[in-house]
Amino acid sequence: MAQPSPSRDAALDERFALRREEILVQAAQLFAEHGYSDCDTQLLAETIGVGKGTVYRYFPSKRALFLAAADRVMRMLRAHVDGQIEGLEDPFVRIRTGIRCFLEFFAEHPEFVELLMQERAQFKDRTRPTFMEHRQSNVARWREIYRGLIGESRVRDIPVERITDVVGNLLYGTIFTNYFSGEPKSPEAQAQDIIDIVFNGILTDSERNQQQGT
Repeated sequence: MAQPSPSRDAALDERFALRREEILVQAAQLFAEHGYSDCDTQLLAETIGVGKGTVYRYFPSKRALFLAAADRVMRMLRAHVDGQIEGLEDPFVRIRTGIRCFLEFFAEHPEFVELLMQERAQFKDRTRPTFMEHRQSNVARWREIYRGLIGESRVRDIPVERITDVVGNLLYGTIFTNYFSGEPKSPEAQAQDIIDIVFNGILTDSERNQQQGT
């Protein structure tokens, strides 16, 4: 029996990946619009224009589909940030750009914020939500940047984990505040606010010296 050619296998893999991506795109929109509980697989299949069984060939359950959609969001975020910071040599420029791109991504896709909220509400059995999984796997490179800045005496010698925790929590809180308020500042303006407060603090030089002396 003739074996499938490598080119045919590659074409099949590509079609599989494209259809899977198509399902995830539509699923993210529908989950955000209708909510996890009210968005059934039949609605998704009808929206895409395929049979319900087709969806299940790609994802074994609605839960698996939702979590794959949430995972796709975080992979898209990483790709968006990476595309903007690539080639930037100055560490502070990389940090500023990364903060702006993070806020920009969720400002352009508020439906993704909705997905992250739904995940936490629907899947309390998960010890670490998708957002936190990706944050944990992505944080090492930013800590390395801060270690370099500490080594160059450009940043105070404090644990880098403390720095990334505070910055990460600020960004995480900002995207949810933006989502609930509906009228946020531009990502650029918000990034500048975060950078100014985190990098420069709120104390004047004289007050900072006084506080350090007490």
